[in-house]
Amino acid sequence: MKLSFHGAAGGVTGSCYLLDTGNKRILIDCGLFQGNDEEERRNFDDFGFDPESIDILLLTHAHLDHCGRIPLLVKRGFKGEIIATAATRDLARLVLLDAAQIHEEDAARAARNLQRHGQKGPQPLYGVYDAARAFDQFGRTAEFDTRIEIGRNLHVRFAEAGHILGSAFLVIDAGDGGDRTRIVFSGDLGPFGRSILRDPALPPQADYVVMETTYGDRRHRGLKESVAELYEAITETHRRGGNVIIPTFALERAQEILFHLAQGVRDKVLSPYLPVFLDSPMAISATQIFRNHPDCLKPELGDALRKGHDPLDLPGLKFTRQVADSIALNRVESGAVILAGSGMCTGGRVLHHLKHNLWRPECTVIFVGFAAQGTLARRIIDGEGTVKLYGQVIGVRARACTINGFSAHAGQDELLRWYSGAGAPKTTFLVHGDAQGGMAAMEKLVAGQGGKVRCPVLHETVELR
Repeated sequence: MKLSFHGAAGGVTGSCYLLDTGNKRILIDCGLFQGNDEEERRNFDDFGFDPESIDILLLTHAHLDHCGRIPLLVKRGFKGEIIATAATRDLARLVLLDAAQIHEEDAARAARNLQRHGQKGPQPLYGVYDAARAFDQFGRTAEFDTRIEIGRNLHVRFAEAGHILGSAFLVIDAGDGGDRTRIVFSGDLGPFGRSILRDPALPPQADYVVMETTYGDRRHRGLKESVAELYEAITETHRRGGNVIIPTFALERAQEILFHLAQGVRDKVLSPYLPVFLDSPMAISATQIFRNHPDCLKPELGDALRKGHDPLDLPGLKFTRQVADSIALNRVESGAVILAGSGMCTGGRVLHHLKHNLWRPECTVIFVGFAAQGTLARRIIDGEGTVKLYGQVIGVRARACTINGFSAHAGQDELLRWYSGAGAPKTTFLVHGDAQGGMAAMEKLVAGQGGKVRCPVLHETVELR
């Protein structure tokens, strides 16, 4: 049995692993490389395997760095079955169609610029048609904690990962009885004690573990303290007469912030008249998907939804799906909380809101998620004095506030807590992390617990037995 690493090996994005049992070739995730231009150019490279040879794709969750190259996989010949949870399937449809449209628009824009110089424009990585075709490959729906047969003496179980709605880690059993080999793929793991989602389950004892290390070098601030900091930042900004801009990831983060804003209004910590704008068509649709999957939420929230009480609603909430409504927000000078994508400020409507508010010292930009090196979000967080938006140089005078307690990723202590369930694996493979940061820190900690630890590189293949 062979395991090869075709993404998120020595880096944070592009998760993609191939398990070859000899009889079946199983792909675990197929994500986009994200970050700087060099990383994103990797998306056009060969996968490192023949897409047509893959029998089954197991999808852990619907973030683009885990599912974003599925349409390209299909475009290049994959004809196998995709298995995911129901919520992941619904969210993947949303994010892949959006990504396909962006790829088409970016390619068209580049083509127009090159045509002025008599050059031929680039082709998109994939288009809306390719994304639509990929949905035909989704087959069986995975129920949490239910074994699914994916080959002779080959089973997979999806277990709660607590990262985003429908996210799972995978337990793959190959063989039977005393000849069985168990491999656990963590996918992305969420922290324990979240507001909306259930806690991650602990893995069973395993022979091999493939574990993410995104925040393996740090512990997150407590949720209670983070919520208090959010409320304080909003209240203080409105006292100064400014707006609060929250660059928001559409899946999970936007919904979690809405939950805490609603809770703040209910607890009278925030004004009942607080105007909150969710200015992200994808986040608006994702919020509806949350409402359609109460079983993925904490039991008390799921019960409330079933009874018609929406924990994500608050009196001053407005959805701005249309472009005209988004543009109208530029006239709001104070008192607003605007949640807009993208979370790393790499595109989307948040750029317009930054253009109109970033130069104003009375405003605040609150970052509530991971910001990769090279992104606009990271540059603002790191204190750059000016940034370029839509061809204009904008001074950064607004307060930049980073609250990392809302991260959808487990911190170092939580990763170790999860890993403790795996017993004493023969080998633990550390992936999906910074080779100088989280991955390096976790390598020392995991090695200290005994067992072999490896940090694979891109396209490396290892023998499991």
